[in-house]
Amino acid sequence: MNMSKRFLTFLRAGLLSLPVLLSAACSKDADNGPSLLSVQVMQSEVVLPEGGTAGLAFRVLESDYAFQTDVNAPDCAVSLVTASNRSPEHVRLVRVERQAEAGTYFATLGGDNSGETIREDLHLRIRGADGNVVLSGQFTVRSEEKPVEPSYSDTGLPVVSINTEKPVTSKDEYVSGTFRIEGPDGLESVTCQVRGRGNTTWAWPKKPYLVKFDQKQSLFGMPKHKRWILLANFMDRTMMRNLVAMKVSSMTALDWTPRCQSVELVLNGKHVGNYLLIEQVRVDKDRVPVTEMKAQDIEGTAVTGGYLLELDFHFDNEIQWLNYHGKMAQWIQGTNQAVPFGLKYPDPEDAAPEQVSYIKDYVEQTASALYGADFQDPEKGYAAWLDVDSFIDYWIVFEVMGNHELGNPGSVYMHKDREGKLIAGPCWDFDWGVLSYKTSPHAKTGLVNGEAIWYARLFQDPAFKAKVKARYEELLPQFQTIPAYIDGLEKDLEKSAELNFKLWNPAQDASQNGGQIINGDENMTYHDAVRRLHDIFSERLEVIRRNL
Repeated sequence: MNMSKRFLTFLRAGLLSLPVLLSAACSKDADNGPSLLSVQVMQSEVVLPEGGTAGLAFRVLESDYAFQTDVNAPDCAVSLVTASNRSPEHVRLVRVERQAEAGTYFATLGGDNSGETIREDLHLRIRGADGNVVLSGQFTVRSEEKPVEPSYSDTGLPVVSINTEKPVTSKDEYVSGTFRIEGPDGLESVTCQVRGRGNTTWAWPKKPYLVKFDQKQSLFGMPKHKRWILLANFMDRTMMRNLVAMKVSSMTALDWTPRCQSVELVLNGKHVGNYLLIEQVRVDKDRVPVTEMKAQDIEGTAVTGGYLLELDFHFDNEIQWLNYHGKMAQWIQGTNQAVPFGLKYPDPEDAAPEQVSYIKDYVEQTASALYGADFQDPEKGYAAWLDVDSFIDYWIVFEVMGNHELGNPGSVYMHKDREGKLIAGPCWDFDWGVLSYKTSPHAKTGLVNGEAIWYARLFQDPAFKAKVKARYEELLPQFQTIPAYIDGLEKDLEKSAELNFKLWNPAQDASQNGGQIINGDENMTYHDAVRRLHDIFSERLEVIRRNL
């Protein structure tokens, strides 16, 4: 844009309506033609961008008055001065250009490179041919206000700071370190061990971690324990899928739901984003509440519990086996995949052979009863082996959240106490394909887990289906409070989301899914993704009601 056009831009912007006028009268010199009487600046403020220049439009009322405007010439008539007639400390005159309209000029101002904040009140000084000078009205030159970069300490979330002796690069090798929660109500630095965790999630840039303390710690008011998880939620643009799932689960009668807290994680002095600090699924009086086994518990009632099982297609448990009954057998044969039951507790290295044999046999007998001819009989069928109420609540949580992993079991848990039946739960790992029509398009109109392993058979019993419907209607008023809960989380997490997504791009999850994004909101803005989650949750409530 040439100088005349720039000046006209100032005119169109209405800047001429805000002139600052100064007149310095001087006598007319008959021998030198007309004298300069006044200079008028068109702006009260000039804002200098960092490392750049900015313009100042001005005019002289004596339009035919001529003066030297070349700032590099020794006889240049134009300069900048302070109110005390001194040269500016940080501002310089770069050039002055005459515009097409008579008497109009455009001055380009620049700043120094000291990096200091600039703010100076200045005047244009023009020296007349008769030796007298004229000053313009005052205008302010200041540096552009830099946007304040948000800090992880200002997001409103607690800050967890972990320092390790060396980088954490393995899921198998612990690295020694210290753990601290910053703030007056936080946790002083305590020793710990840290390693990576997860299956697919460990392959992504933002890593999840397992923290094991040397001594039990209570974090954010949660019961003391040595083991805690930091979930990265890398693929989740909303950063709240697991939070919402755990809230829904806590509304049911399931034995235990992991408690959790969103935090900012600083690892070895570097902020690495928003994480979910959550209780690990472990057998404990304050977690999965089953009787703790001893090595000698190998017969009688002692061998009957407690146990913690995981169904996970990753097949990475040390002790695992396959059950080939009914729907499960068809699913395995149809996809050539092995879906195992895995023993999580007793710990594989501590489990006695008799204990492993007992729980394998119990699962086999449960499945036999479920798929047997008398499966609806309360004494011979599945009800004699399964805690039916827990299986109903567990299914409802997965269905409300649109989590398809009951049918493609990953992180699906069951547990059994001493002399008790097989109990469903706890809920875990709700970030993949949850509340998303991307992975489960049929969720728009129907059930996600109606044909899931074991549940396909359970729903063949009209009495079971009737119980599910009644229980869902009972829980529905609580579930209808979740959209408001999502709205609250959106506000609580928005500053954290701004920082997190400057560090990480969740759309990179496509690298683990055949080039396709997983949840379908990875390329959305944070607020758009949350709105989508909110709407899908509300829609699920009605879709489930229509299909039960």
